[in-house]
Amino acid sequence: MSKCQIGEGCRIAESADILPPEGGQSPARIGSDSVVRAGSIIYPDVVAGDRLQTGHHAVVREETTVGHDCVVGSQVVVDGRSDIGDEVSMQTGAYVPSETTIRDRVFLGPRAVLTNDPYPLRQGADLAGPVLEDDVTVGANATVLPGVTVGERSFVAAGAVVTEDVPPSTLAIGTPAKHRPLPEKLAVANAYR
Repeated sequence: MSKCQIGEGCRIAESADILPPEGGQSPARIGSDSVVRAGSIIYPDVVAGDRLQTGHHAVVREETTVGHDCVVGSQVVVDGRSDIGDEVSMQTGAYVPSETTIRDRVFLGPRAVLTNDPYPLRQGADLAGPVLEDDVTVGANATVLPGVTVGERSFVAAGAVVTEDVPPSTLAIGTPAKHRPLPEKLAVANAYR
């Protein structure tokens, strides 16, 4: 069994680590024209689309799918069993826990944190990562709590703590986040860069 499956035109840094499968795992698959930078770790059972870009020291754990044209920035951690759509940009230090769904054209700002455990180390509970619908923006240092859905084209302000579902096309701001009408200048789809 091969260590990984890499598409044409990829550049994988010598110090990147694409881990070999163990037991019943499948090799990681990385689409064409991707760049995996120094210190990044990609686990088995990861399927990444074309034109993946990692920053330095990014981690993508097992059983995660990553769509086409995605950025997994420096020091980003995507824990296993997550589903990430196309044209998603996760900036430096963002954290994506297992059982998270991120749809297309989502932007996670630096150090944004998504969570999946409602009672860490207190009670047995099923993990439930958040769902970020198409064209959601989550600002720097914002936190989204377990099981929360952030609706299509919503904007989570920097530093906000999102404790409940955010309706589509809504601004979530503050701690805990309050919902406000989305300003007209933000009421557009995210433009992938």
